[in-house]
Amino acid sequence: MLDIKFVRENLDAVAEAMKNRHAPWDSAAFSELDEARREAIQQEEALQAERNALSKSIGQMMSQGKKDEAAAAKERVSAIKDELATVAARREEADTALRDLLMHVPNMPDASTPVGDDENDNPEVRRWGTPRDFAAEGFEAKAHWDLGPELGIMDFERGVKLAESRFYLLGGLGARLERALINFMADTHTSRGYKEWWCPALANANTLTGTAQLPKFEEDLFKTTGGLYLIPTAEVQLTNIHAGEVLDADKLPLKYCAFTPCFREEAGSAGRDTRGIIRVHQFSKVEMVKYAKPEEAFDDLESMVADAENILQLLGLPYRVISLCTGDIGFSSAKTYDLEVWLPCYDGYKEISSCSCCTDFQARRANIKYRDPEHFKGSRYVYTLNGSGLAVGRTMAAVIENYQNADGTVTVPDVLVPYMGGVTVIKPEEL
Repeated sequence: MLDIKFVRENLDAVAEAMKNRHAPWDSAAFSELDEARREAIQQEEALQAERNALSKSIGQMMSQGKKDEAAAAKERVSAIKDELATVAARREEADTALRDLLMHVPNMPDASTPVGDDENDNPEVRRWGTPRDFAAEGFEAKAHWDLGPELGIMDFERGVKLAESRFYLLGGLGARLERALINFMADTHTSRGYKEWWCPALANANTLTGTAQLPKFEEDLFKTTGGLYLIPTAEVQLTNIHAGEVLDADKLPLKYCAFTPCFREEAGSAGRDTRGIIRVHQFSKVEMVKYAKPEEAFDDLESMVADAENILQLLGLPYRVISLCTGDIGFSSAKTYDLEVWLPCYDGYKEISSCSCCTDFQARRANIKYRDPEHFKGSRYVYTLNGSGLAVGRTMAAVIENYQNADGTVTVPDVLVPYMGGVTVIKPEEL
C-alpha cells in the first residue's frame, strides 16, 4: 500500500505513475477523503484537549467554591464525550474509505522501470543459450502435450476426469521428474544461502491482504467454505512470516525459499494456453523471497534474478531476460524482470520466472519493519522481493521439449540424473 503522506505530497507524480500503469486513479477523491480524515483528527484532538483541561479545572473550581462553574464544566465534559463519539465515527469512516481506496491502488513503478503499454513494450535485457535446430537434426520437435502422453508420463484426459479442465496427471517417470525438479531447485537455492521453509497451502485473508492478493484479486483465488484460501504462490506465506514484526538490520537481507503447490482460478485467461501444462489450476513452484534494506533492495533483485538464471543454466535451457514495462508489471511490483525459457511448441520464449522488488508496498500492508540504531531512530519498513525459482510444470515442459530425441525418448539433463535414481533417458512406459 502506498504511504498516505507520500501520496498527499506527490499527487502529480502518483497520477503520472498510475497513468503509465493504466491503473484507475482519482486525485480529487483521495484529497477529499484525506482532508475529511485530517479534519476529523484535528477536531478529535481539540475536543480531547478541551476535555482534559476542563476535567483538570473542575477540582480547582470546587475547592474555590465555584460550584455553578464546576457544574457547567461537568456538563460540557459530558457533551464533549458525545461529540467525540461523533467525530471519532467520522474519522473511522474516512480512515476506512481512504484505506479501501489505497488498497486498490498499485505500487509506484521504480524510475528504472521502462514506460510502456503492454508486453510488446518490454525490452529484452539479455539471452543465454541457443535453441536447438531440430530440422538440422533431421526430425520435427513435438510439443510436450503430445510427447508426454506418448511416453506414458502425462495423462490429460484422466486429469480432467478426476477434477476438471486445466488439471492433469503425471505417472511413472513423469511423477519422478516433477519430484526431481523440485528437489534440485530447492537444493540449489539452499546452497546459495536461502533458508528453506515448509508452508501451509492454505492462507487466511489477512495473510493474502499483506501481499496484495486481496482485496483486488479475490476472483483469481480458490476459497474454502471456512474462509481460508488456497495459496497462489509461496510468496504469500514467505512474505508474511514476519508480519507485524520488527527485524534487526544486521540480519538483512533475509533469504527464504519454499516449494509449495500453487492454485489459481485463472479467471482472466479463457482461451489462453489451453493445451499442455503451461497454464493450469494447480502447479508446483519453488519460490524465493527476500527481506531487504531499501538501499540494497535493487541490488538484491539483480542477485535474485541471477539465482533463477542459475537454475536454467544448470539445466542447459535457453532463455532470455526481459524488463517489464509500467503497463505490464504486477500490482505490488516497482520493478520486475521476467525469465522466459525457449519452448519449441511455441517456437518462442515463454515466462518461467518473474522476479520483483515490491519496495515497502507489501511491508506496509503486513506491517514488517526493521531497526537500525546506528543510522536512524525508531523503525522503518523493509523492502520485500519475490521470484520464481522456478515454476516446476513449465520447467518440465521445457526439459521434455528441449531434450527430446528423434526416437521419441527424452534425455535427462545431467544435473537431474542423481535425482532420477540414475535414469538417463525417459522411454515410453505404460501410464
